[in-house]
Amino acid sequence: MYLEGKNAIRQALEAKKTIVKIYIDKNFAGRKDEIFFMASQNKVKIEFVPRTILDKKSKTGHHQGYLAETVDFNYSSLDDILQKAKDKNQMPFIVILDCIEDPHNFGAIIRSCECAGVHGIIIPKDRACPVNETVVRTSTGAVSEMLIAKVVNIRYAIDELKKNDIFVFAAETGGENIYSKNLNIPLAVVIGSEGNGIRPSIISSCDGVLTLPLMGKVNSLNASVACGITIFEILRQRLK
Repeated sequence: MYLEGKNAIRQALEAKKTIVKIYIDKNFAGRKDEIFFMASQNKVKIEFVPRTILDKKSKTGHHQGYLAETVDFNYSSLDDILQKAKDKNQMPFIVILDCIEDPHNFGAIIRSCECAGVHGIIIPKDRACPVNETVVRTSTGAVSEMLIAKVVNIRYAIDELKKNDIFVFAAETGGENIYSKNLNIPLAVVIGSEGNGIRPSIISSCDGVLTLPLMGKVNSLNASVACGITIFEILRQRLK
């Protein structure tokens, strides 16, 4: 897998992620910038190459002259996420993605979650976008700071969260107004797919449904936008 762009590579270097090699546009050879110095400090091999090589390796077309070869993304476990909350002495704050397949939405969600202090994200093994180059790029490096667990069955994961005294809510239409609900509790929120929302079987496993009030004629929001509004309302309540 490749990381593209200065910000994503810098975040990975800061997080001590395993980077095999960093490719830099040979036109930058005389420019000893932060990526060069950070790579040198971390003993990461640097290779200056023609920009055409970067263009060929790039999946997004936005490498900015910097591309890093890494090992495949290292997924975490549900226990890792719970332990992170415990280590921070905070109530668990988790996001569950039910079959999000658009890498741009996934990357944007990761970025919002990292900014809001979410401890981890849970995704299903099947019918979901994996962490790939586009996701990394869209997250602007936030993926390096976020624990992401890939599970075989979302419902089993929800049951496990409940065993750990964590409330699970679906962010979907037809539920309780999110602004009237006390969310300053250990919780996980489920965000549904771009086209179909949250599957009924998943909703039935949740403790309740949270709904964002919509005043326009369009009755739905982009998944990443809905996630952002939801998790920042949770954060607002926790900071009161």
